[in-house]
Parts: sequence; structure tokens; C-alpha cells
Amino acid sequence: MDPLSDILSLLKPASYGFRGLDAAGDWALAYAADEGIKCFAINAGACWLVMDHDAAPVRLGAGDFVLLPGGPGFRLCSGPEVAPLDAFAFFPGIAAGEVGVLNGGGGCTGVGGYFAFEGMHAEMLLALLPPIVHIADQADKDGLRLSIERLMRELRAPRPGSSLMGEHLTQALLIEALRLHLVNQSDSSAGWLFALADQKMNAVLAAMHAEPARKWTLASLARVAGMSRSSFAVRFKQSVGEPAMDYLTRWRMMLAADRLTNQSMPISVVAPTVGYESESAFGAAFKRAFGRSPKQYAKGAGR
Repeated sequence: MDPLSDILSLLKPASYGFRGLDAAGDWALAYAADEGIKCFAINAGACWLVMDHDAAPVRLGAGDFVLLPGGPGFRLCSGPEVAPLDAFAFFPGIAAGEVGVLNGGGGCTGVGGYFAFEGMHAEMLLALLPPIVHIADQADKDGLRLSIERLMRELRAPRPGSSLMGEHLTQALLIEALRLHLVNQSDSSAGWLFALADQKMNAVLAAMHAEPARKWTLASLARVAGMSRSSFAVRFKQSVGEPAMDYLTRWRMMLAADRLTNQSMPISVVAPTVGYESESAFGAAFKRAFGRSPKQYAKGAGR
């Protein structure tokens, strides 16, 4: 698989839910800091997205789509000064796929939802994503809105296979949003997702993901990129946000964690699949990454 598919395939869906919102007047909904991913699509009207940290408020207009991969709390509101309701208290009383109404509705309408994921390494993977993915291009927004509307129909009127269909639709929605964000990213953006837009860095990431057990060195990775060792080291760190060998080690440990917990592979088998001939060397690297030994993690301490 390609690097984006590789990373997202390790996110094991635990639950998801989507509901509509029809609000008017002065309104605000507060979402506490939470794991998982939230997403919202505005159908009509406009509102503000206000993060709990110091980021400037973001104006969301009709057709806009925003993806929030975990992290700090935030508010959706008619204005930053409005006292908020607790979203986690408001929405549970509304059936999945249905619409919640505030102040009679008729002002701002849209749909929103969440994806929750299993596993300790899910938090690490989500931390690699941008804090806000904001899609504003009209053609891109239309495609995402149609995907959400189809998901809403599956939730509102379940049919045979709706559960599995919902899981596939949520994963497809996440992938499409990240693809679109990647296309529209700025040249100064850093992180593994943005590095995929760089042909040379994409080739290196693809090579690491295709052969995680290979005895990669900085020199051999530089050859994949067609660059000198020193130039490659600088460019990779600038593009991805960390040194190449650090990224490789972290990716190997994520693969190992998945194989230990979800595939029930023994440590003696996992170690060589991620580039370690010695179980002791693998164990030391794993403990540095997860704070516990592979054996402890495999027994469930890492979940």
C-alpha cells in the first residue's frame, strides 16, 4: 500500500456517528477535548469555529468542510462571545442521522460527526495529522457533502449491511478530505502528509513503508531520493518535521504494535518484520516508543 493507506489502515474504527444541526439566532455548542476525529459540513448560512487554544477563529460558510483530528476542545457558534451549550449533552438526545434544532432553526444548517478509533497507537497516529483540515474549494466541498449525505441516509434508515457500509463510508470520507487538503497545502507546510506532495520525499516514504524490515541507512534512503546524503537529511527533516531515521523507527514501532495486538503475532516473529534481528534490541526500541515492553503491550497493557 502507499504511505497514506498504510497509516490510515492502522486506525481501527471503534465507533462513529453523524447528526444534523439547524440553528438560528445566538447559539454555541462546546466540544470538550476528546480523542478521535470530528468533521463538519455547512450546508447553508455560516458559523464560527473557535479552538480552545490560541488559534484565530475560523469562519465557515455554506459548503465548507472542516476536519478536526482530535486534540483541544472547540466551539461551533454564531459568534465567539455566545455562552455555549455542551454538545455532548445536546446531541445524544438526537437519533443518529437526524437533525437537532436550536432556537427554532432556519439560520445555519449542516451535518457533523465523529470517528473514534481503538488502540494506544491511534492517538500517536492522529497526532501526525494537521490540527485543522479546512476544505473551501467548491468542487471539493460538493463531493465531501455528498459522501456525508449518503452516510446520514445509512444511519437514518438502516438496511442490510448498513453497519459495514457506514464504516467504509467514514474511512473513505477521511481519506478524501486528507487528499484534498494535501493538494491545497502550502509549500511551507511540514509533516508526513504534506511530504507526500514532494515527489522525492514521497518516493522515500513509499520505500520505507514497502520494506520496513530492510536495513535502511541515511545513505540508502538518499539514493532512493536521488540526492546527496547531507541534502537529503536536511530536506527530509524540513518536509516531514523529523529526521528520516526517527520517522522510520516510529513507523516500525507502530507496525509492531499493530501486529502484536491485532494480529496476535509472537514477539519472535514481529521483531524481524520491522528490521530487528535481536529481540532484545527490538524490545528496547519498543519500550522507548510505548513506555512498556512488547510482552506487556501484547497482553493488553497498551490498549
